[in-house]
Amino acid sequence: MLNAEEALEFFDKNPDIEVLEAFVIDVNGVPRGKWIPRERAIDVLTKGMAMPRSVYALDVWGRDVNGAGLAEGTGDPDGLCFPVPGTLSRVTWLSRPTAQVLLQMQVNGEPFYADPRRVLANVLERYKAAGLTPVVATELEFYLIDPVRSALDPVRPPNTREGRWHTGQTQVLSISELQDFEEVFYGISAAARAQNVPADTTLRENGPGQYEINLNHVPDALAAADYAVLLKRIVKSVARANDLDATFMAKPYGTQAGSGMHVHFSVLDQAGRNIYAGEEGPSERLMHSVGGLLENMGESMAVFAPHQNSYRRLRPSEHAPTYASWGFDNRSAAVRVITASKPATRIEHRVAGADTNPYLVLAMILSAALAGMKEKLSPGGAITGDDHAVNHEPLPTNWDYALQRFSRSSFAYAALGPKYRGLYTACKQQELSEFSLRVTDVEYDAYIRTV
Repeated sequence: MLNAEEALEFFDKNPDIEVLEAFVIDVNGVPRGKWIPRERAIDVLTKGMAMPRSVYALDVWGRDVNGAGLAEGTGDPDGLCFPVPGTLSRVTWLSRPTAQVLLQMQVNGEPFYADPRRVLANVLERYKAAGLTPVVATELEFYLIDPVRSALDPVRPPNTREGRWHTGQTQVLSISELQDFEEVFYGISAAARAQNVPADTTLRENGPGQYEINLNHVPDALAAADYAVLLKRIVKSVARANDLDATFMAKPYGTQAGSGMHVHFSVLDQAGRNIYAGEEGPSERLMHSVGGLLENMGESMAVFAPHQNSYRRLRPSEHAPTYASWGFDNRSAAVRVITASKPATRIEHRVAGADTNPYLVLAMILSAALAGMKEKLSPGGAITGDDHAVNHEPLPTNWDYALQRFSRSSFAYAALGPKYRGLYTACKQQELSEFSLRVTDVEYDAYIRTV
């Protein structure tokens, strides 16, 4: 938590701030919180802010999930939320002077198990006990879209300086299309600097209006996840301030590229050496980590692909994996091993969509890598090109099956903890049930008059 001096210093340096946005991150990676007037902000920052514990177990529509055990029948009690160090900063995209802070919850003086930050922190404690430190970076893909939508036209690219894009266009790494939205990208860059989010490269991706922003590697996986959730908030908010929308849906266009969250990581020992770098190429421990990732990938898919739409992204030949496979510098594989230099030797995990909760994704990835090292698991043979051998496990291709595997998974039980595995399953089951009740326009078009 912040002490009074730090909080007072921030507001002394920012005398124009009128409101503090204080929020936690829920099971779906969605910010949930309150606006606090300036005159109450110091108390909130130093003494904590009460919020219902059930805020962590809302479905994607923001409704209570009674099966998660935090709302109905409990009296819906509060926990006390305190600032995450380093996250008190200015908001740059609103017309009125505003600050923000990311919160984490305590219950009876202890970190609350339902907070996704606590889930990842538990995994990192296991690394610390082994004398190891993960170094992590994420790459986030997203689409800029027109803010005007309708039932018949739910998603479309925004206007450029030359007019409207056609959805069939692909302009990978186009500089001119970065320039078309220079105000958005300069705004994102300014917001990231103001909030100490280490944003690095921005590039044009495959789909119409699709872009990617990379974050720098940091030797603190919890901070890496914080940066990812804050960057998503920045991108959406700056786009909105420029009369656009941004979406991190895994597959907003059925016939265009999906959006992923690729995770790069290596591991340091107590002397600061990269244990993934061997004398010539990857070390045994890197290969054991790959073995752990592949062994536990199928049971982790409900976290890597947490929504109905997520599974539309997982299609062959789209750089979105459909098998638990690995390869050297191969973007067709689920796990890409990169050995450009000893310091940069690392793993790129390419499975998770941009629609995920970064804390939970990192918790599953890092748990699997650590299990692989402890159990000395072999990854089997590397793939070349798109050639997936028959001995590579096909990944779950639908939400229901992935959730069933997750709910019974001993690995998820160990990685996230039994209570959190149950909470996550309940939230996703409620969402799955809602989807099963909704008849789509495609079904009406195909069946209502023909069968």
